[in-house]
Amino acid sequence: MEKLNDDLNNNWEALYEEEHLKNADLAGRIADLEAQKDDLQFKLDRIKNNKLWKASAPLRKTMHFCIRQKDRIKNCGSVKGVLHKIAYKKNEKEAMKQFGTKSFPDEARAKAERETVFPRMPKISILVPLWNNEREFQKEMLDSVMNQTYQNWELCLADGSDDAHSYMGEISKEYAARSNGRIVYKKLEKNEGISGNTNACLAMATGEFIGLLDQDDILHPSTLYEYVKAINEKDADYIYCDETTFKSGNIDHMLTMHFKPDYAPDNLRANNYICHFSVFKRDLLQGTELFRSQFDGSQDHDMILRLTDAAKNVVHVPKLLYYWRCHATSVASNIEAKPYAIEAARGAVAENLRSHGFKNFQITSTRAFETIFKIRYQIIGSPRISIVIPNKDHVEDLKRCISSIEEKSTYDNYEIIVVENNSETKEIKDYYELLKDDPRVKVVTYTGPFNYSAINNFGVKETTGEYILLLNNDTQVITVNWMEEMLMYAQREDVGAVGAKLYYGDKTIQHAGVVIGLGAHRTAGHTHYKQHRENLGYMGRLCYAQDVTAVTGACLLVKKSLFEKVGGLDESFAISLNDVDFCLKLRKLGLLNVFTPFAELYHFESISRGLDDQGEKAERYNRESAHFRDKWKKELQQGDPYYNPNFSLDRSDFSLRVEG
Repeated sequence: MEKLNDDLNNNWEALYEEEHLKNADLAGRIADLEAQKDDLQFKLDRIKNNKLWKASAPLRKTMHFCIRQKDRIKNCGSVKGVLHKIAYKKNEKEAMKQFGTKSFPDEARAKAERETVFPRMPKISILVPLWNNEREFQKEMLDSVMNQTYQNWELCLADGSDDAHSYMGEISKEYAARSNGRIVYKKLEKNEGISGNTNACLAMATGEFIGLLDQDDILHPSTLYEYVKAINEKDADYIYCDETTFKSGNIDHMLTMHFKPDYAPDNLRANNYICHFSVFKRDLLQGTELFRSQFDGSQDHDMILRLTDAAKNVVHVPKLLYYWRCHATSVASNIEAKPYAIEAARGAVAENLRSHGFKNFQITSTRAFETIFKIRYQIIGSPRISIVIPNKDHVEDLKRCISSIEEKSTYDNYEIIVVENNSETKEIKDYYELLKDDPRVKVVTYTGPFNYSAINNFGVKETTGEYILLLNNDTQVITVNWMEEMLMYAQREDVGAVGAKLYYGDKTIQHAGVVIGLGAHRTAGHTHYKQHRENLGYMGRLCYAQDVTAVTGACLLVKKSLFEKVGGLDESFAISLNDVDFCLKLRKLGLLNVFTPFAELYHFESISRGLDDQGEKAERYNRESAHFRDKWKKELQQGDPYYNPNFSLDRSDFSLRVEG
């Protein structure tokens, strides 16, 4: 101990100077970048103020349209990708026929729903702030509420329209007169904006539950029935559903259908995927404002973040029950119709992060959409990451893997534990000798037969780090800050395992999160499999960090304490599904598993051990699949919470099930 103290006393000045130089270098680079930014901004402003630039607006609009189409094709990756996209859209068009008016209850079903008596029959107050709406839009919205099969509702209308739109009040009063007192209308003295007008609706409400409906949108006739069913069966205090955008005039003219995951806090911070139709127990407000005016434009995102935090049971009804009208001035049509919404959304997310104790975070827009965010969390301290790499022969694979880690990684507090398993070649033994000179690398020997779980468990016992990073030997680092991108999530108390985005050598996706029940064996499969690197993913899912049921063990980061707490990898899964099993064990502890697309690696899968589709390997895979289905029978029956029961389990591209 005395020697250690002496070393510290002698070296602190040198260490301080080293950090001082690092900071000075970083400050210099920041200053250079800021100077470049200012110079570019000056040049940009000069161009934008040029008369020629302003006159060229129509030409630029056409050019940008062409660029967007080019980018759409690029995102598909290839001609094959374009054909795949066309096939997907064809399937989607076919599916759309099932979710429009064709899905409305017939007379017999509507009668049965109206006559259903639930143990709880709560009043649902639907809030609709009115402002300068189109006549037909308003009538269609009102009709959709009047036609609800569940009858215990009230509709609260607060009207901030100007004199030119006085018909808004006339229409509202007409419907109120034949609503048996369930429609309540109030003309506001002045327009208070979306937040103020909605809060005025809330003041009129008397229901136990509150629902939020936009003035130009439409509800499915069974929406409230399905929600009250969820309240009774799942004790839900916050409910939402799937939704679609449609062209004005006909809900069957759908543009995009959004089939959502169950409640996922990381998804929600990155992207307001819940959106419509929110119904929640009034008690969740606890005397606070429903909408806060400082977040106008994304006031619903702020509200959803706050109330889902407070809710005990957030329930997703996986049915398309909300029709979001798309017209010239709606956000559904173009976020640029409300540019202030982007900053409001960023502010709402920042407020939520601060309420959870996060500091020094960054929120930036992604390539998917302006209001789909990348969140960079502050990394606390510099904990050691122990990278465990199993290996048998395959010297070139291992060399490439270790070299990419050491040459590209910006995080420097790590060790590499290579678990040698019965290698035979002279080349690999010679390489192990060279690795003895690398202070970051330690080679340990596991002499038992190949068992991926047992090998990794053995390797973890040799580690000294706070975090374990399971890594296959046939991987190669792409993103220089890959460890930081994973660590920022793994360090959170509510997170279990964190996985990266992995590509094959042809830059198609090998891993972007795992869905249980997916695939021919109905065990687990990778989403967005074999799609191109540039693909945005279903509703932008390849562009933001999100909660998933499982991630692949080919690149998995987890706290060592959690690894040990769940007993490591289950050695009864010798080759396959051990990583999915491990992630499910973490979920049983109430933890989230996270996939981040911002940590990228190549994974030359199956180079090291071959495929599992023939002979004994196929038989072994069948045995392990059966074991997995038996062990996780309940979870498989419930379905993957981050997928959607409307998606096919036979494909990994979020294709919809088409019945009939």
